[in-house]
Amino acid sequence: QVQVVESGGGLVQAGGSLRLSCAASGTIFSFNVMGWYRQTPGKQRELVATIISGGITNYADSVKGRFTISRDNGKNTVYLQMNSLKPEDTAVYYCNVQRAGRYNAWGQGTQVTVSS
Repeated sequence: QVQVVESGGGLVQAGGSLRLSCAASGTIFSFNVMGWYRQTPGKQRELVATIISGGITNYADSVKGRFTISRDNGKNTVYLQMNSLKPEDTAVYYCNVQRAGRYNAWGQGTQVTVSS
């Protein structure tokens, strides 16, 4: 079983920065996909960014150029550096770790609030 714990959310003014962290524990296979998703009330959870074990990344268009996803494979940890934050980035951010056919684990979520 895989457990995922996020940290680093909070309140920041527009234009500011935050860094989210996510640590995975349990039986982790070396090849997997780690990512960040976000959700606001009444809306579906949406992709923010993903990164595979080899380092290839994928970003939502809305965050390209502002957010950077990275990972430390030795620590089974993924990070999301968020710069130039906007009020529309306000959401609960969820970490996800998955390997097809093996596990698809979600964290409890961390609130990010960007004030205008």
